[in-house]
Amino acid sequence: MNIALIGATGFIGSAVLTELLARGHQVTALARHPDKLTPQAALHVVKADVLDAAQVARAVAGQEAVVSAYNPGWSEPAIHDLFLQGSQAILDGVKQAGVKRLLLVGGAGSLYVAPGVQLVDTPEFPAQYKQGALAARELLKRMAFENALDWSFVSPPIALAPGERTGQYRLGADELLPGQGGAPAGISVADLAVAIVDEIEQPRHLQRRFTVAS
Repeated sequence: MNIALIGATGFIGSAVLTELLARGHQVTALARHPDKLTPQAALHVVKADVLDAAQVARAVAGQEAVVSAYNPGWSEPAIHDLFLQGSQAILDGVKQAGVKRLLLVGGAGSLYVAPGVQLVDTPEFPAQYKQGALAARELLKRMAFENALDWSFVSPPIALAPGERTGQYRLGADELLPGQGGAPAGISVADLAVAIVDEIEQPRHLQRRFTVAS
């Protein structure tokens, strides 16, 4: 497939890029700084600012799907507003380009840990991640009203770390998947990338959120 990838230099995006290329897809990566991406076969890098919908539209035109792992950075003071601004520009740009399929990478914060209680609202939720998590939750709320796109929204588990690619994972919906012995469920970023590319190749969660864990 011809797939556009946003956030290819980030923690999740770089793993998705590796997985896409390993499966033989043609990838167009949008980057503000193209020099941060190593040239590879089947990889086309386009200089674009995802805060600008028109630039997004030009970059993703003609693609079969778009994967967005956009994140302004956890150390960014304005992460909440920038995440929502960039995500909206991505949505607008993808629609302007006429691409129907979009997969968005969100966060674990909007997953439910009890009836009516989301992870981001618990006292234990780390303060340094809260603004980004609240923005991702707001984006998910907005997506509930998005009918023009064949979108999916993936929430990783709490524990997301480097690790081996096993190709195995569990699927969930809106609740945090349990781990063993009461510990938070986790997954390697490589296996999260497997789940993301699987969803692009064979959609099972159109216009809804899903989560994964090992």
